[in-house]
Amino acid sequence: MNLTAEKMKQLIVYINDTSYKQFVDLVKSLSYVRKVEAFDEMTKVEVTNSIKTGLKEVKQFKKGQLKTTSTKDFLNELSGSAY
Repeated sequence: MNLTAEKMKQLIVYINDTSYKQFVDLVKSLSYVRKVEAFDEMTKVEVTNSIKTGLKEVKQFKKGQLKTTSTKDFLNELSGSAY
């Protein structure tokens, strides 16, 4: 199945936690649905904590306390291949 070959529409649905699994199962069972991507939204606390962690890592890197991956290695890891 080539998802890019046919014109497709995207729908974002906000649904309560108690009905989530049942709804996803229903959508997956529909023959005309080609792909289901389920994303859980981060809470404000999770976003804030993630930003704080990132800022701490930047400070550690600037002080030489944290080593990072080179851009080339990072891109190789993302693509799963060597450049």
